[in-house]
Amino acid sequence: MRACLPLPWNVFRPDLLRERFMSAVCFPDVSPTATAVPPNAVATLDARPFAARLARALHDLRIGRPVILLDDFDRENEADLIVAATKLTVPVMAQLIRDGSGIVCLCLTDETVTQLDLPPMVARNDSRHGTGFTVSIEARAGVSTGVSAADRVTTIRTAIAPQARPEDLARPGHVFPLRAQPGGVLARRGHTEGSIELAELAGLGSSAVLCELMNPDGTMMRGETLDRYAARQGLVALTIAELVAHREALDAQAEAGADSAALAWGA
Repeated sequence: MRACLPLPWNVFRPDLLRERFMSAVCFPDVSPTATAVPPNAVATLDARPFAARLARALHDLRIGRPVILLDDFDRENEADLIVAATKLTVPVMAQLIRDGSGIVCLCLTDETVTQLDLPPMVARNDSRHGTGFTVSIEARAGVSTGVSAADRVTTIRTAIAPQARPEDLARPGHVFPLRAQPGGVLARRGHTEGSIELAELAGLGSSAVLCELMNPDGTMMRGETLDRYAARQGLVALTIAELVAHREALDAQAEAGADSAALAWGA
C-alpha cells in the first residue's frame, strides 16, 4: 500500500473496503474478480470510518462546501464534485466549472422534473448507464448569456424554487437537469441518486448539483491525482457503494423495529 497523503487516503479496492469499514457498516459481497482492476483505473477513498466521513460530508453540505462522490470502479469509475442545490453559491459554481468537465448537472426528483415539465433529452435513452438527462434549461429572467457561473446559479435557483413553473425556464440552456430514479441508490447506483440522498440526509431538500472532476489535460481525475486534489482542497469523499450499504442497513433496522413492534403488540 502506498504512503498516505495529509488526509489518510488509500486506493479503493472492494476487498479492502469491506474489511476496513465492516465495523461501521455492513457491505454487500463483491465480485471475486474485482481486485484485478489496474491500480491507475480505480477510485480513491478516504481511510477514515464511513460514519465519520458521512458526518463530515453532511456538515460540509450544510455550509455549502462541495463533497466528492465516487461510483463503482467497474461502472463509470468517476469522481464527481457535488453540492446541495439549496446551498449553491457563485464561487462554488466557479469551482465546479474550473475543476470539472464544465457540464454542470442539476439532480432532481421525478416529481420536480414533472412539475417543471422537462421532457427527456432524447426519446430513446440508450446511454450505457441510463443517465436521466432532460432537455437543458436556462432561467427565463435574470441571466445574460446563461453560461457564466452567476447565470447558472440563477438558473438552478429558479428551477428549485418551491413554486417554480415550466414557464420560468427557457429550453435549451446551459444547465443539464438529471431525473433521479425513485428509490434512490437502491434503484440505481448513480451519482444522480447518490447526490440527492446526501442532500436529503443533510436536511437540504431533494436536489443537488454535480460536475465530473477532470484534470487540466482533459482526462478524468482518478487515483493519486484525485487524492492530491482532495487533500489540497480539504474535501471529504464518499462512495456510492457506501451509500447503498448505509441505506440497506437503515432499511434492515427499520424492518427489524417494525417486526419487534408487531411481536410486542401481538404479545
